Amino acid sequence: MRNVVIIGSGPAGYTAAIYTARANLSPLLIEGLQVGGQLSITTEVDNFPGFPQGVMGPELMESMKKQAARFGTEFLPELVTKVDFSARPFRLYTDEQTIETKTVIICSGASARMIGIESERKLVGYGVSTCATCDGYFFRGKEIVVVGGGDSAMEEATFLTKFASKVTVIHRRDKLRASKIMQDRAFKNPKIEFIWDTVVDEIDDVETKNVTSIKLTNLKTKEVRDFKCAGVFVAIGHDPNTQIFKGQIALDDNGYVLTHDGTKTSVPGVFAAGDVQDHVYRQAISAAGSGCMAAIDAERYLEGLEH
Repeated sequence: MRNVVIIGSGPAGYTAAIYTARANLSPLLIEGLQVGGQLSITTEVDNFPGFPQGVMGPELMESMKKQAARFGTEFLPELVTKVDFSARPFRLYTDEQTIETKTVIICSGASARMIGIESERKLVGYGVSTCATCDGYFFRGKEIVVVGGGDSAMEEATFLTKFASKVTVIHRRDKLRASKIMQDRAFKNPKIEFIWDTVVDEIDDVETKNVTSIKLTNLKTKEVRDFKCAGVFVAIGHDPNTQIFKGQIALDDNGYVLTHDGTKTSVPGVFAAGDVQDHVYRQAISAAGSGCMAAIDAERYLEGLEH
C-alpha cells in the first residue's frame, strides 16, 4: 500500500516527488512515455529561475529527478493504462502490475498538437517551437511564421512581434477562429501578415538542424511555393493527457482536470498539478509550483486520515 503515487515526470511530477519524499511519504513516481515531459524535447530554457546562463531542458529535468531520488522517491518506468478512483484504496493499472495507494497526484501534462510532418518533429528545438514565451527571445530581428488561427495563435503572433522583424500567420482557412478582440489586435499590428487557405508541407533544413524556409501549398489554387523564415511556431492547441481519467474525475469541456482549493479534484485524495489542469500559463515554473502545492495538499489529506 502506497501513501502517494505521482503520475507523470515533468516539472510538476518531480517537484511533487521532492516535497512528498521530504515529508517521509515514500512516493512512487510512474514516469509515463515521455520521461521529463515537454521539457525533454526542448533545447535551451532561459526563463527558469536560478539559471542565469540558461539550461538545457533535458538537463533541468535530469537534475529534478536526481533531487527527487536523493530524498527516496521510487521511480517506475511504466505507463498507467487505467485507474479506479471509485473505491479506496485507489487502484492504478500498468501493463505489468496493479498499484494500490491512499492518494494520487496527477501530473500527466499536456501534449502540443503538431502539424504532423517528419521535418517538424526533427526540428523541434532547432527553430520549430510550440511556445512563444519560451523561445521568442531567440528570434530577435528575424522573420518567423506562426501556424494556426485560434486565440493561442494570435496571442503567440502578437507576443512574437516584440522580438521578430516580421511574423507571418499561416492558416488553413480564409478566416480566423480567434475571438474578435484577439483578431483585432493581430490585424492592427503592422508586423503581422497573413497567408490564407494554406498549409505547411515541409520545413527546411533538417540536414543543417536549422530552419531556413518552409514549403507551402494553397488549398484552393494548389499552388506550391517556398517561403523563407528563421523559425516556425506551431500554435494549433494542446491536448491534456487525461484519456484514462474520463469518468473517474471531473474534467472540463477540453479534457483538462478541474481543480478547486489549490490542487484538489472532484475526488478527495486525488490531486492534479501542471499542464494537465492548467491551460492558461503552461510554464515549467508554474507547473513546478503547482506540484509543490499538490504535495502539500496530499500530505495534509493523509494527516487528516490518521486523525
